[in-house]
Amino acid sequence: MPNMKPATTESVIKFPCDFPVKALGRADDNFDALVVSIIRRHSPEFTDATIKKRLSRGGKYISVTVTIQAQNQKQLDNLYMELSTNEQVLMAL
Repeated sequence: MPNMKPATTESVIKFPCDFPVKALGRADDNFDALVVSIIRRHSPEFTDATIKKRLSRGGKYISVTVTIQAQNQKQLDNLYMELSTNEQVLMAL
């Protein structure tokens, strides 16, 4: 039996770093505020100047991108878990 190494959980990302987080949802009055509130819980120091919004061609969907100062992989994992489990967030990248 070959010598098997245990799986590592080491990230390929070097922390801390600027990290863009994008969420896609239906374009309504509250989606961008929802995304910002979720991100603020996980990265309270981010500034509103990093928020970028883009409507889909038909105006039905909106993407919200926020660049945060990511401190570690656990922070990103928790952020993506909360975004992806929210029913208004159709996709988190």
